[in-house]
Amino acid sequence: MAAIRKAMAISSDRRVLTSLFHPPSRLISFRGIASKLFVGGLSFYTSDKGLSEAFSQYGQVVEAKVVTDRVSDKSKGFGFVTFASEDEAHTALTEMNGKSLNGRVIFVDYAKPTTNFRGGIPIARGPPEEKTDE
Repeated sequence: MAAIRKAMAISSDRRVLTSLFHPPSRLISFRGIASKLFVGGLSFYTSDKGLSEAFSQYGQVVEAKVVTDRVSDKSKGFGFVTFASEDEAHTALTEMNGKSLNGRVIFVDYAKPTTNFRGGIPIARGPPEEKTDE
């Protein structure tokens, strides 16, 4: 709170004040988010390499990741593909959406920015209410 008061005293410029309220992770996630695609409906046998190979014909794939379960290490049936440019990502989205990959019809959409709820303050609920038997 003291940092906000100090910033208000130093500058009356609104751009400085509004930049204080955006967490850095959110600002970073907006950069290049249009080049990251969500791919759903994947076969459980699709690997990172297979996903990268399928999408690499539409542009330079920076990263391809199939999301897996932490415990069983099996695929959850979806993944993400990051392209070097927005144009390549758009081309891959239009071409691959509704196509078959490893025997399953996949759907492709732009990835949404992630939100980190774990870094916040926990909700204080207080002690549980006592039950009264009548």
